[in-house]
Amino acid sequence: MRILTLFIFLFIASSIGWNQTGTAETPQQSLTRGHELLQQGKVAEAMSLLQQLATVQLPVKGLQHELGVAYYRTGKLVEAQQAFAAAIQEDPSDAESVQMEGLTLYRLGQPAKAIPYLERVRQWMPNANADSNYVLGLCYMNSQRYDDARVSFAKEFAVDPASASAYLLLATMMMRANLPELAADQARQALALAPNLPLAHFMLGEVYLLKSDVEHATAEFEQERRINPGYAPIYDRLGDVYTRTGKLQEAQEALTKAISLDTSSTGPFIQMGKVLLHRNDPVTAMMYLKHAEKMDPGNFITHTLLAQAYRKVGQEDDSKRETDLASKIHADSQLKLQPSD
Repeated sequence: MRILTLFIFLFIASSIGWNQTGTAETPQQSLTRGHELLQQGKVAEAMSLLQQLATVQLPVKGLQHELGVAYYRTGKLVEAQQAFAAAIQEDPSDAESVQMEGLTLYRLGQPAKAIPYLERVRQWMPNANADSNYVLGLCYMNSQRYDDARVSFAKEFAVDPASASAYLLLATMMMRANLPELAADQARQALALAPNLPLAHFMLGEVYLLKSDVEHATAEFEQERRINPGYAPIYDRLGDVYTRTGKLQEAQEALTKAISLDTSSTGPFIQMGKVLLHRNDPVTAMMYLKHAEKMDPGNFITHTLLAQAYRKVGQEDDSKRETDLASKIHADSQLKLQPSD
């Protein structure tokens, strides 16, 4: 019996740990140590300690909160959600658990359920961290509450929710969410409030390009150029639409401006190579394409165009090398896109 009693004592003591004086920790001390381990980034150690504390000891106030944090940091979202829900039930004023419950529900693909929690955080803390406002905006957008989404994003970026900038900001978020038609509507509302707002026409041009409506895309890009002449991407897009419509001289001029304003982007260099190939100038095309290759060796389009340029000047071996390289890069990229079993 004494051996059994000693075994049970040792099991409990080892579960909750020992402090520096060699005596068994109290549950609160173990919880504090778990919190410190989390702060130090020792999540696995903290998780082990907190889980032991949850099974061996009677409920300890704050334990579910700490467990929720540990689960969240290790990607165990279902367990995190359950822990934060228990923490809120234990202490409804635990603002961090309320916020984390909302963020966890969003990551679990339940944005509608996340909204009430994130709204509570914003009521308690009008200047809540950017993550909360951003995720709340995404939840509103997912629930088709677009006015609420605009207000939430405006709060995150500190702009007037009724301003043209707020509408354009929402349009940007909608484009990222692959909602181009809705984004276009918001961009138009932004222009109704501020006709010379930079980037609104650019966004409308992008939407028209997605629909292969080159005529309207060109008109929007030209309007953006007049408003925002120092914006390099506008000349890249103009180079694209002019190339599509066979206006090669205009395309070359636009791309020259794009490169003059920004030498860090490969797009204009690749596009310039394409235009020069169309204009039967493969030697100059190679100069731009080789520069693009140095910037981004893994772009198969660059190698495809280089193969064409080498072929035009009779360098068949170089052309074959570039063709093979382009095929390999393209095949590798397609394999990466395939879902794993």
